[in-house]
Amino acid sequence: MFFTLLIAAALLDLVVGDPRWSPHPVELMGKLIQILRECVESIAGENTFALKFGGLLITSLLLIFSVGSGWLLEHLVLKETLLPQGLGLSILLLGLGSCLASGSLNLAVKVVLETLPRGVNNNKLSKARKNLSEIVGRDTDDLNQAEILRAAAETASENSVDGIFAPLFWMAIGATIWQHNPQLPGPLALGWGYKASSTIDSMIGYKHGRLRWIGASGARLDDVLTWFPCRLVVLTLPLITKPSKFPSIIRAAWQEGSKDTSPNSGLSEAIFAHCLNIKMGGQNTYQGTYITKPTLSADSPEATKQGVERLLQLILKLEATWLISIAIFGLIIYPRFSQ
Repeated sequence: MFFTLLIAAALLDLVVGDPRWSPHPVELMGKLIQILRECVESIAGENTFALKFGGLLITSLLLIFSVGSGWLLEHLVLKETLLPQGLGLSILLLGLGSCLASGSLNLAVKVVLETLPRGVNNNKLSKARKNLSEIVGRDTDDLNQAEILRAAAETASENSVDGIFAPLFWMAIGATIWQHNPQLPGPLALGWGYKASSTIDSMIGYKHGRLRWIGASGARLDDVLTWFPCRLVVLTLPLITKPSKFPSIIRAAWQEGSKDTSPNSGLSEAIFAHCLNIKMGGQNTYQGTYITKPTLSADSPEATKQGVERLLQLILKLEATWLISIAIFGLIIYPRFSQ
């Protein structure tokens, strides 16, 4: 049942995405982070140790809250006396679907592509820049069309790991744990735990001002939790694109992606860049500060609209491959998992 639910949740996310009318757990996590951050900053002031300790408290409290909420909901479903089984499974399915961002990522990037003017017309890019600003952290006001396309390719590559493959990995781990002991945290608990870590990193995991101290523990936790799923993506993506060039692609992506200051985002972008022959990396602006990232697949052409569309299709293809692998794993290791 547990692996079946996980696969059904992934399919639900692909079809429905994140409907605006439905409250999302990440929104609640974000509000809690903001409240806790304001409390920490008002108490700690400019004291470095207090800011670090406060950041550790934020990370710990949100992780406990998220994992605990998921674990509690799992138990409500398992104990049929508390909730009707059909209702409980539906709630659990929606909760699992909220851990994944395949549908919303695909839609958000396509919205950017659809608002690009035909041909290279940098005077009609305001709408595309605005849509892009909602899914990237870099400054978008002065980007030309080529830079918008590169940003779309890079954010799709990086966010596919953070928003799809890493939570899917941890949910699969949770489903496996459930098979052995349903009293332990399962797929929803671990899925929401990962989303908490990712949300902390995206909101306060920056290296400027007080956030360099407050967000340090959250950023480090997110790096640790994303480390293994990211490398699974690096190993599996070439298998469905260029299996004959597997060793050379892995070597090139590793050499270039490892130069990034992030242990995961550089590799995420590098493997997609080499598998799709799209040049990524270079200079970006964040809050007025220029930051130069390693150039990835430098001999490839720059991103085009068609190239980004192929990238989105490849993400869906890899997700399908992972889901099929999870289903086969469940059938082989737990032949009665679907009962």
